[in-house]
Amino acid sequence: MADRLTPERRSWNMSRIRGKNTKPELLVRRLLHAKGYRYRLHGTAGKSRLPGRPDLVFAGRRKVIFINGCFWHFHDCRVGQHAPKVNAAFWEAKRTRTKDRDADQRQRLMAAGWEVLTVWECELKDGSALEAHLVEFLGARQADALQTYSRQAHSRKAPPAGS
Repeated sequence: MADRLTPERRSWNMSRIRGKNTKPELLVRRLLHAKGYRYRLHGTAGKSRLPGRPDLVFAGRRKVIFINGCFWHFHDCRVGQHAPKVNAAFWEAKRTRTKDRDADQRQRLMAAGWEVLTVWECELKDGSALEAHLVEFLGARQADALQTYSRQAHSRKAPPAGS
C-alpha cells in the first residue's frame, strides 16, 4: 500500500512529533503535582544528565519515570504491536533499536542505584489505577510522613505536672 501523503507532508507530520512535554507526560505530571510530589524534568539530577533522560526524576528518592508511547517504544499492547505496512523494514529496525536502547538505559540507571518505572500511554486510560500505581512506586510523600509523625507525637499524653 502506497503512502497517501506526499513526502513533504509526511516529513512535516513527522517533524511535529515531540519528545518532551507530550500530552501523556503532562497528564502524569499534573496528577503527581496535585498529589504533592515534586520532581525534576527530562533527566536532570543536580548538574548531571541521567542515561535516557527520564521524563520525571525524583532525585531524593533515587527514582525515575519514563512515559512512553506504545507505538514508538514497542509496547506489548494492541497499539504497540501494530506494524506499519509501508516501509516495513525501516519501521521494524527503528522500533527494535528504540526497544534495545530503552532496555540499555534502564539497565544503566538500575546499575547506578536508580529505581525505574515506565508508564505506557495505554495505562493512562484508567486514571485511578494509574494513580495507585504511581503512588505505590513513589511511596509516601515526605510531607505525609511528617504529618503522620507529628500527629503521633502530639497524641502522646504529656507526663503529669510535678513528676
